[in-house]
Amino acid sequence: MSEVILEVKNLKKFFNVPKGLLHAVDGVNFSIEKGKTLGVVGESGCGKSTAGRVILRLLEATDGEIIFEGKNIREYSREQMNKLRQEMQIIFQDPFASLNPRMTVSEIIAEPLIIHKKCSTKQALTDRVRELMDTVGLSQRLLNTFPHELDGGRRQRIGIARALALNPKFIVCDEPVSALDVSIQAQVLNLMQDLQKKLDLTYMFITHDLSVVKHFSDDIAVMYLGQLVEKAPSHKLFKNPTHPYTKALLSAIPVPSLKHKMERVMLTGEITSPVNPEPGCRFVKRCPYVVPECAEPQKLIMQDEDHFYACHRALDL
Repeated sequence: MSEVILEVKNLKKFFNVPKGLLHAVDGVNFSIEKGKTLGVVGESGCGKSTAGRVILRLLEATDGEIIFEGKNIREYSREQMNKLRQEMQIIFQDPFASLNPRMTVSEIIAEPLIIHKKCSTKQALTDRVRELMDTVGLSQRLLNTFPHELDGGRRQRIGIARALALNPKFIVCDEPVSALDVSIQAQVLNLMQDLQKKLDLTYMFITHDLSVVKHFSDDIAVMYLGQLVEKAPSHKLFKNPTHPYTKALLSAIPVPSLKHKMERVMLTGEITSPVNPEPGCRFVKRCPYVVPECAEPQKLIMQDEDHFYACHRALDL
């Protein structure tokens, strides 16, 4: 069995809002094996990006454990976290918003190296920046250009180079290709897969694009309103989705064939508010299979060795 590099237990993140507590992440449990990719999918607002930021402690968790390489990093001091940041990085969704417009490409990539004092001389710093640019496919002639002078694909490559600068083991990829053109998306995804094999990286890949996550991820976790509703290896999830919400999501994937008959699962009803939610299933107002037992809290059930779902009626459907 592969080594587990990250495990989260009962992870929660609540925000105080005028009407009460917004349950952005509520009791999430999963693990990621070293060198593998966990795809996290769900509608906008389901808490997937918040979960990624909480795991990196860019946001502090309300409750739960974040176990990285066997140690609960929620107990780490500020100094310990500063050292750990070298091993845990993030690639942001919008490459333009996440880059400093006043800094050149070389300055942006060099910044983490300078902060963590990784290069003893200016020449060593320059050499490392050039090496990182080569690694992500950026031309050396772009060293002194600014982000606004480049297209989205090149800007995202800068973000990837910056994330790789400190030789991390784990990277949260927060919808890294959603702001890019389709042709550029494929280039960036291929680059990330090549880097994963070459550098033995572990990814938490957050996206709402199911066709992308199918080919990019080893395992997929489906979130709905802050909770994990299903988790399984990619091929199992697409072949045999169990939770009603997962089935609805997968039915929305377009198939490039005129002969294919689309069997869309149309969801109706009101979306449950994440502010002070009832203890039962969050999907209850949109689910066509509701019974009185759905008002009870739903826990992850093991369907087989590596397939989990949170619906007590799922196998009856």
